Amino acid sequence: MQDSFAQKKQSILKEISTNGPDNLDASPKGTIDEHCIPIINLINSHCDMVTTSSCSGRVSVYLEGTQSKLVSKGNEGKWIFVTHDTSNLANWFKSIDFHYVHEYPTSSYESRSILYKFEALILHVKCRNQVTANKLYSVAMNCGFRESGIGSNYNVAIRTSIKLDVPIGYLGDNEVYQCFVTEEYLNYITNVSFDRFRENFKKLKLLHQAIEKNIINVEEQTASVGAEDSILEVSQGKGWESIEERRARMKQEGLKRKEELQKAKESAS
Repeated sequence: MQDSFAQKKQSILKEISTNGPDNLDASPKGTIDEHCIPIINLINSHCDMVTTSSCSGRVSVYLEGTQSKLVSKGNEGKWIFVTHDTSNLANWFKSIDFHYVHEYPTSSYESRSILYKFEALILHVKCRNQVTANKLYSVAMNCGFRESGIGSNYNVAIRTSIKLDVPIGYLGDNEVYQCFVTEEYLNYITNVSFDRFRENFKKLKLLHQAIEKNIINVEEQTASVGAEDSILEVSQGKGWESIEERRARMKQEGLKRKEELQKAKESAS
């Protein structure tokens, strides 16, 4: 019978395997980021870990909702532009009907801001136990994911602080997107985002290599050595010992060593 972790992992892996254009998830994109697939497969190959959510990093332009406070989401908030890759990042603003203005809203609390964001890689991994969670957390921290942490039920969040969060406009009358920065400035923050993406994917590659080297391969080697030791013991006729058998063997070995020491003393005298 499967334990609760194994059952949860099986359910998650089924969801991952069926995710696609015809079966979207709850993320804005609806499907798993292509850049995340290798590390997801690596983590999920470990019997004590399973990925629960992921984002390989993205640039987004977001219209805040109607709540009268500083939030990035809210009622009627929506994504104006989202990309998880650099292939369609250049001149992204050409596809949006911005009205360029030289005025600002009187209050950021009353208006609906348009935010330009770069958000780095984030992975959420559910672990079977504290030992596995600690290993994964340690590997992530050593790779520079300094915002990582371990939550309840051994859930590890892997994240870093490479980000941008810049207001570039607001929603004007008649639902018009008012942009109070120039196209030159939009080009500038886009170029900054290209640099952020490069650093982000570099860290993703480093994390993949570190998990493979320090968790996956180490445990495979340990299991291999353990299997070889077991085979050796069986070949030598040792087999597996019960607690009682081990106690009896250790007692006999202790008596034998005591007898040998006594003989050595007698010979010396």
